Amino acid sequence: MTDRVACVDIGSTWTKAALVELPGGRLVGTRQAPTTHDDVVAGVLAATDGWDAPVRACSSAGGGLRLAVVGYEELISAEAGSRAALSAGARVVHVAAGRLSAGALQELAAAAPDVVLLVGGTDGGEAGVLRHNADMLASSAPLQGPGASVRVPGGSGGLPRSVPVVLAGNAAVREEVHAVLAAAGVPVTAADNVLPDIGRLAPESARAAIRGVFLRHVIGGGRLSADPRLRQWVRAVTPDSVLDGVAALADLRAGADVPGVLVLDVGGATTDVHCVPVADAEQSALQRSAVGVPARRRTVEGDLGVEASAEALRAAATAEGLPSPGEDALALGEAAAVVALRRHLRSEAAYGPGGASARGVGLVVLSGGVFRHAEPTAVQGVLARVAADRGGAGGVLAGTHVVVDRRYVLAAAGLLAADSPAAAAGLLRDMLVS
Repeated sequence: MTDRVACVDIGSTWTKAALVELPGGRLVGTRQAPTTHDDVVAGVLAATDGWDAPVRACSSAGGGLRLAVVGYEELISAEAGSRAALSAGARVVHVAAGRLSAGALQELAAAAPDVVLLVGGTDGGEAGVLRHNADMLASSAPLQGPGASVRVPGGSGGLPRSVPVVLAGNAAVREEVHAVLAAAGVPVTAADNVLPDIGRLAPESARAAIRGVFLRHVIGGGRLSADPRLRQWVRAVTPDSVLDGVAALADLRAGADVPGVLVLDVGGATTDVHCVPVADAEQSALQRSAVGVPARRRTVEGDLGVEASAEALRAAATAEGLPSPGEDALALGEAAAVVALRRHLRSEAAYGPGGASARGVGLVVLSGGVFRHAEPTAVQGVLARVAADRGGAGGVLAGTHVVVDRRYVLAAAGLLAADSPAAAAGLLRDMLVS
């Protein structure tokens, strides 16, 4: 017996749909439609018109999930919180470390987060900063959403919609801090500490909590659509689904001569780099990074996009010493690829020398409409130029096997990976040979 499911990615510019046959993962068909920003459900219905199949979706429409991290110390708690946020598909728009002041609260509000991740201290360790920051958030409640002000101690309030808080700090004071925030009317969700011990990062509980907040407050909050079907369809933020797909692809290639996968996803508003690198036993043994090396990592570049963020992309390319890409879509995609890879490699420096690196992966996958719709010879020209880049990007592509996700199956594979792993694997195998 076979069944079918429509896997849909609601993007900032386009809504992409893949009709997948279960349990084997045969790709029956693909479609796309413009994302309808007044009500994204209309775009989903257009992309799946005539498909008699349930919809399973991810979304990055409206810029995805904007998250601010409030932590204890920049290089430890705040960094651990930031990595947990990225593993949940969120885009970190602000990081505050140390004791919050009234001015710091204003900066936090100006970043317009959808959710605040409150972290700090190892379990049973220092708790004063976490208590202080919870008190400040409580005294400023309601912390307002995009475009609104924040009430600081002694100040005046703003709009009534509160920004939720995910609490993932020192477990010894979790109940106390939760009670302080809840009493002030702040929507708060408790999770396990993202840094239970020095040298051990544990982001999964916070990741699940952030995903739940996204589904309740962003998808279920009416910002993208008032249609109740959207809440039923959407399972995750798009970068989260893609990273799950990348992890499934890495598992599929575990026995390859050179394992490890990097996906470069160039979109209209953002460019995301997803990496599951080759494990480095020495790095794991020495624990060179204070918060450990994540097995799966991602950088999300909100200023690198070929449509909505094109002007910011040109500015970023100029800042990197690259020629301005002009108006050509593929030239914009090439610039986004180079800048995103350079930034991703610079972010890896925080993991310490000798750690698993994007430079050591055996497969690079190009994703995004700018590559999918380009002529293969034109894409080969882009690859040759990126591989020759001396600013860092060339170290990833030079001599590495590269494929283009021309049917856009990574997000669909991620949506299927948890409960239909055979279907996810079938989609990915077809991508590798297509």
